[in-house]
Amino acid sequence: MDGGTQYNPRTVEEVFRDFKGRRAGMIKALTTDVEEFYQQCDPEKENLCLYGFPSEQWEVNLPAEEVPPELPEPALGINFARDGMQEKDWLSLVAVHSDAWLLSVAFYFGARFGFDKADRKRLFNMMNDLPTIFEVVTGTAKKQVKEKSSVSNHGSSKSKSNSKSRPSEPPGKYSKASQAKDEDEVLDEEDEDEHGETLCGACGENYASDEFWICCDICEKWFHGKCVKITPARAEHIKQYKCPSCSNKRARP
Repeated sequence: MDGGTQYNPRTVEEVFRDFKGRRAGMIKALTTDVEEFYQQCDPEKENLCLYGFPSEQWEVNLPAEEVPPELPEPALGINFARDGMQEKDWLSLVAVHSDAWLLSVAFYFGARFGFDKADRKRLFNMMNDLPTIFEVVTGTAKKQVKEKSSVSNHGSSKSKSNSKSRPSEPPGKYSKASQAKDEDEVLDEEDEDEHGETLCGACGENYASDEFWICCDICEKWFHGKCVKITPARAEHIKQYKCPSCSNKRARP
């Protein structure tokens, strides 16, 4: 467990970088690595916590032994509630507590290193621009983006259905039905508009046109190829793509 002892972020930018790394690790635990996370949270074990690290890794472990701990501690005993509620509700509960922990760690650093009112406000605004872990896990962030997209693109067809993978690939790949070059360009522009605020179901980051994306055919969430370990070459041979969360749901008895 790193416990914050390896380094101490001292500027707003450094604290935000620390926040993003820890957040990414916890999102991994609750989405792409959810099967492993679920198994590690054995109710028969002692009080367990979910930790996120600046390196974008996560860990389920016992709380720190020091009193008081060097950093604020995550919610204690998340494993005890695992079998007493629906899995999605349990994951949502862990997500909410994880969001609270991330904020407490960030503002702990802010207090420790004397951030003034302007620094604290800037830090909060930077963190608030990202979807919460709860929003990513429950799909709320995706729904918010869809609502915005439907307002700005109410007259356009849903171009996501034209292809499960997003590029850098030739534009024609997304609009097989169109014959003319002009129509291809129009569809590409609509596609770009709709996906401009699309969020990765794994890390929660925004869509970028220079990155490879793939869409789950079950839950229709979009993912960075790198987050789900799918390359453009591999995607060409996938008839129906299922993201890690959907695959795990079907595999579990």
